[in-house]
Amino acid sequence: MDFKMWLKAIRIIPRLSKEEWDRLDLLSKWLISTRSAVLVMTLLSAGLGGIFAALAGKFNFFPFFVCLTGLTFAHATNNLLNDLVDYIKGVDKENYYRTQYGPQPLENGFLSLKRYLLYILFTGLIAFACGLYLILLQGTAVLILFLLGSFFLLTYTWPLKYYGFGEFAVLAVWGPLMIGGAYFVTAGEWSWLVVLRGLPYALGVTTVLFGKHIDKLDADRAKGINTLPVLLGESAARMTVIIMTLLQYLLLALLVLAGVFTPLLLLPFLAWPAFLRLFRAYRKELPAAKPANYASAVWPLWFVAFAFDHNKKFGGLFLAALLLQLLLSK
Repeated sequence: MDFKMWLKAIRIIPRLSKEEWDRLDLLSKWLISTRSAVLVMTLLSAGLGGIFAALAGKFNFFPFFVCLTGLTFAHATNNLLNDLVDYIKGVDKENYYRTQYGPQPLENGFLSLKRYLLYILFTGLIAFACGLYLILLQGTAVLILFLLGSFFLLTYTWPLKYYGFGEFAVLAVWGPLMIGGAYFVTAGEWSWLVVLRGLPYALGVTTVLFGKHIDKLDADRAKGINTLPVLLGESAARMTVIIMTLLQYLLLALLVLAGVFTPLLLLPFLAWPAFLRLFRAYRKELPAAKPANYASAVWPLWFVAFAFDHNKKFGGLFLAALLLQLLLSK
């Protein structure tokens, strides 16, 4: 067991040689293959739904825990399927962006197709079992959420991402489906107000995907993958991210002014320095080469790195503010 690698794999996507990979334990390989470093966004979205239920005095732990587990494994399954489809379609060949920032287990020859399919089966079955339990527990409404989530999970890589709908899918999944859905199974009722409360964070997750797709815009265009940044062009895509990030703060302020949130929810404004770094990066075109003062371990990630850093700080403060509100309400 390699606890150090486990911690590393949930913080970043490690870069490894085949020899280093072969020395890893099974859990480390699974964490790296599923790109577990980005699963924090799902944990936070589901967590927000649970906290909103607790604030409403309707928190039920076991349904929430099953939902949190199911959503996390569903996201992990989507990441595995994403790499599988791209491998089959030849997208990751010839040092494509995906294989530059971390190992693509199939493309790099780290895993056989048979072993990789077992990873998908194991991960997907856990997600499916959690969903099935919640359907049996709460009925038709959860079935609808389950089917919608399954649709996006199975169709994101193709055709949604290929035709400019991937970004809209992420906004829908990490907003209404995850935050609203987690609230629903935890509290036993649907609330559009909860969906609205979660929108500032859902926008942040969408900026991360935008940043990733801007980073690889030229490569995607060459491969015929028409993500929204490809369709908009780099300049308009960069401006879209700036606007969405500003909307996170504007929505938060409006929700506080409207009395939907208490003033405690202004705490995420402490993430403003991260926004300023994002703003400075997104005002300019993608650098042709790594800037001298930029971390080699992060490059060639650029726009996505600034978006992820901001979203992590904004989301963490958002969660902290809600937890503080919950504690004070007790």
